[in-house]
Amino acid sequence: MSNRLISFDTETTGLDYKTGDRVVEIGAVEILGRDKSGKEYQTYLNPDGKEMSEGAAEITNISNEQLKKAPKFKEIADEFIEFVKGAELIIHNAEFDVGFINNELNLINHEVNDIRDICSVYDTLIHARKTFPGQRNNLNALSTRLGISGYDRTYHGALLDAQILADTYLNLTGGQVTFDLSESEIKETKDKIENKSEDVNFLKFNAKGEDLSEHRKFLEILGKKTDKEINW
Repeated sequence: MSNRLISFDTETTGLDYKTGDRVVEIGAVEILGRDKSGKEYQTYLNPDGKEMSEGAAEITNISNEQLKKAPKFKEIADEFIEFVKGAELIIHNAEFDVGFINNELNLINHEVNDIRDICSVYDTLIHARKTFPGQRNNLNALSTRLGISGYDRTYHGALLDAQILADTYLNLTGGQVTFDLSESEIKETKDKIENKSEDVNFLKFNAKGEDLSEHRKFLEILGKKTDKEINW
């Protein structure tokens, strides 16, 4: 793992570069020593005539008119490569962003044709799915779950999402608090638990005829719902 991490995100005209969609914004945030260094990279990009899809324009608030004045990827490619080279890229759903950025590199025949040749990649979505299985793990849901706040999330933006992702990554990978208990402390705790258990009084309950009948009916209903034989 590189000592230099970069939280990275893109905004695009649509969802599939294979059908001609292009990158319209790049955002990157440097992380050093488990803290944001304050060094960032951001640029809008002219997508060479490819217009924003209705959905992309709605969530990013980026207009086609605005992008006409932006530089083309070939004009910023080298400075972008210089910023990320040698770092570990922190990306949420890395397959999407890596696919798009590699497409941009290949369209201009850049000497770097795969960003993974000069950077390693850490996908926070994969890590989140392992940590929170069965839950929604898009960046908004994950960052909210981890208590990331202080950002205006009215619209998505590559730099904004990179900033949120940096905080999310640091929280997600913050590690677990460990406890260093001496043997005497462990024994003392164990003795207290055992002494407490001696003081517990259990209430005995004997079911009567009507109770048993109702219980059997409940088990029959439960058995039909679960399609299993219930016997307790």
